[in-house]
Amino acid sequence: MAGISVNYDKVLSLVGDVIRIALPPQTRDDPAAPRFGDLAMVKTEGGQPRVAQVVRISEGEASLQVFSGTQGLSTRTQARFLGYPPRVAFSPNILGRVLAGDGRVVDRGPALDHEPQVEINGPSANPARRALASGMIRTNVPMIDVFNSLVESQKIPIFSTAGEPHDQLLARIGVQADADVIVFGGLGLTFDDYYRFRTTFENEGVFQRTVMFVNQASDPPLERLLIPDMVLAVAEKFAVEEKKRVLVLMTDMTAYADALKEVGISLDRVPSTRGYLGDLYSQLARRYEKAAVFPGAGSVTILTVTTMPGGDVTHPVPDNTGYITEGQFYMRNGRIDPFGSLSRLKQHVIGKETREDHSAVMNTMIRFYSGARDAQRKQAMAFELSDLDRRLLHYGELFEARFMDLSVSIGIEDALDLGWQTMAECFSAEELLVRQNLIDKYFKKAA
Repeated sequence: MAGISVNYDKVLSLVGDVIRIALPPQTRDDPAAPRFGDLAMVKTEGGQPRVAQVVRISEGEASLQVFSGTQGLSTRTQARFLGYPPRVAFSPNILGRVLAGDGRVVDRGPALDHEPQVEINGPSANPARRALASGMIRTNVPMIDVFNSLVESQKIPIFSTAGEPHDQLLARIGVQADADVIVFGGLGLTFDDYYRFRTTFENEGVFQRTVMFVNQASDPPLERLLIPDMVLAVAEKFAVEEKKRVLVLMTDMTAYADALKEVGISLDRVPSTRGYLGDLYSQLARRYEKAAVFPGAGSVTILTVTTMPGGDVTHPVPDNTGYITEGQFYMRNGRIDPFGSLSRLKQHVIGKETREDHSAVMNTMIRFYSGARDAQRKQAMAFELSDLDRRLLHYGELFEARFMDLSVSIGIEDALDLGWQTMAECFSAEELLVRQNLIDKYFKKAA
């Protein structure tokens, strides 16, 4: 649709990063009038044009969210509506590129202006046209592959707190996952964090099948609202049109929710819990529900980081996220906590795409590690330890070093063999409570 040449210059108010523009009565029935979600250019005399988006249409006025902020604007500002919603370049040529939150190329490479453009805020795929999750995304992280398998088309967050190495884990998964395309979204990253992600992807040889959308901490905060939609629009196009298995990585969704709250306050919307808006759940769900397997095509799998302020899992962002996603990976003390983590779709692949002993190894090792934690508490309280307690303590040390350490990278078959070996070093066959045919085939060999 061609841009609209009419300039609107009657500014009603400037609140935060939102500017209210009066609309003449004749725009009410005009098919080319401003629409919700459309882009606009706002400019004050002698200033540079700024990109804005219509976030509210009401009787006789439009509210525009200015992505680079309203600082320096005045009531003499003019607005020109472009007549189309935000778009992003899409073609195989965007692989190996880095784009900002407004779609600009920021890697000093050639411009993407002549590439096809797609709208970033389209509807989610029809659930009736999705296939059931059945494929496994191997990550070579044993705490994921063995104990909470990542399933193709799954949407799952990493619940973490400030200071935890969640970004390092996310980068490792991006490097090691058996996906065709990686689409990365960074929300409010420091330059060091952005540079670490990029160099990791480059050094490990996956950057040429990766596209990055990055909003840095020094960029306009409101551009964070566009990052998830850009990431997911591109991911869906790669899955449907290019038939690729796409892994979406985003960090941090709490920064996205904070940007939503900031806009809501500027629009005088009534806040809900802790200042977040009442539609936080639907806003998050609309993005997460883009995860899908498309019959005859590819798939979109979504893995995000959601930080919990103060480690509070009841904070509105992780709390709402938990109702949307199919489990979570819970980080504590620099490790993936096996007791707080859960993959609700792992039963689709355990024993079907993996070895027959997967379920037995997973359940038995977690049972023994729970016993090791109990033995640690008994030791801390100076209780007398039995022979089993001492063996459980030794097992706990081996389990943490061989499986929970984030530096461990091992394929799932080797991880299962290592699990049998670890149990054989500490326990007898009778203590495992595992089917005899598995004992004969795997445990005796490990012993």
